Amino acid sequence: MIFLRYFLLWGGTAMIAAAIGLLARDLYLLTKHKQWLAAPGDKPIPDAPVVHWQAALALALLAWCPIVLAMGIVVVPSGMAAVRISQTSGTLPGTLYPGSHFITPLAESIALFDTRDQLFTTGAIEDGKKGAKHGEGKLLSVQAKEGLSVGLAITVRYRLDSKHLDYIQATLPQPVENEIVPPIVASAWRELVPNYTVREVFATKREEVRKKASDMITAKLAVDGIVVKEVMLRDIQLPPEYARGLEDLLLKEQQNDQMEVQTAIQEKQVRISELEAEATKAQQVKAAEGEAQVHVLQAKAEADAMQYTLPLKQKQIEQSKLEAEARKEATVQNAEASAQATVKNAEAQAQAKVIDSKAEMERRKMLAEAEADRIRVTAAADTERMRNEGAVLKQNPLLINKIIAEKLSDKLQIMMVPSDGKYFFANDVLKSMNMANQGSQSEQVEGEK
Repeated sequence: MIFLRYFLLWGGTAMIAAAIGLLARDLYLLTKHKQWLAAPGDKPIPDAPVVHWQAALALALLAWCPIVLAMGIVVVPSGMAAVRISQTSGTLPGTLYPGSHFITPLAESIALFDTRDQLFTTGAIEDGKKGAKHGEGKLLSVQAKEGLSVGLAITVRYRLDSKHLDYIQATLPQPVENEIVPPIVASAWRELVPNYTVREVFATKREEVRKKASDMITAKLAVDGIVVKEVMLRDIQLPPEYARGLEDLLLKEQQNDQMEVQTAIQEKQVRISELEAEATKAQQVKAAEGEAQVHVLQAKAEADAMQYTLPLKQKQIEQSKLEAEARKEATVQNAEASAQATVKNAEAQAQAKVIDSKAEMERRKMLAEAEADRIRVTAAADTERMRNEGAVLKQNPLLINKIIAEKLSDKLQIMMVPSDGKYFFANDVLKSMNMANQGSQSEQVEGEK
């Protein structure tokens, strides 16, 4: 549709240009013809040219047709909206949204409105610029309850309601952002702030004031088809004298609040100590009650146990008595058995002693007989040996000296002497030996007898 609009505009413009060119050509030829008439020569004079006034006029009139048709096509840019304004009926109802639209050429026109979010700002904004799109950059001056002037830095974010643009165009002064929004915003704040003190506006009820102002501005502008999205109270400028006094007051209040906080903390600490003491007391009471209950339960348990323990004890006592009587009877029986066993043991020991004495007598007798036999045998053997030795000595008398020498100490030296009786020592020894031999033989004879 945009291409059609431009095509029609270009076609009409081209037709007007063609009409103008046609007239210019005819007029140029006419001027040349007059020059030739003024300076006659040998050449023939051409016929006078004809100016095509009717053709040019018709072409020019025909060119207005596409131009008028192109004027009936309007384009609403993005972020904008429009309303139709009739030359006969005024503002027509309805809204033209972004895009191409047909209107009645020459009889209707459009009024464009910016439907994007807009800002109304008082005071310097955060990026350092003064004012906003339609602000002067000055703080909004209002009076508080005390009569002091307070400067407010306000930002109102709003947009035009596209559904009510016909109402805005027909009834409200234009432009709306300069003629309607600033007065309503200023009147709302100046109507609301005098109900509060400077301190309330600055500190204690700042959010309450902002919210009420936002509701009031939103309600007033909504009647005129303006949608308020947000009302911001960015800054508050206090009077210099009040600011200094407020700083001192805030400092004192801060100190007072600090003291109150410290007092509250100390009270809480005292309360905590009291609660801890009460808790300790309650724990001790509970512990004592628990111990008492435990003792009571133990006593009850012991009493209940005694009901079963006493019969058991009685049975144990009776059993002990029976066991004692049994042990007594067993002891008596054991004593009697021991006495009988002792008597029997004594009799057996006496019999054993008698038997032992008899056996000892028999043994001694047998030993005596054996010893007598041994002595007899030994005496007989000695007699036989002595007889043999006597026979040998008779045959070899010198052996006596050798035997004597061997029986004497080994430290003596053996000396052999003749046996002819010349040496008294040898004769005395031999004599004593003969006498001893004779005595032993006589004892053996008596023993055998």
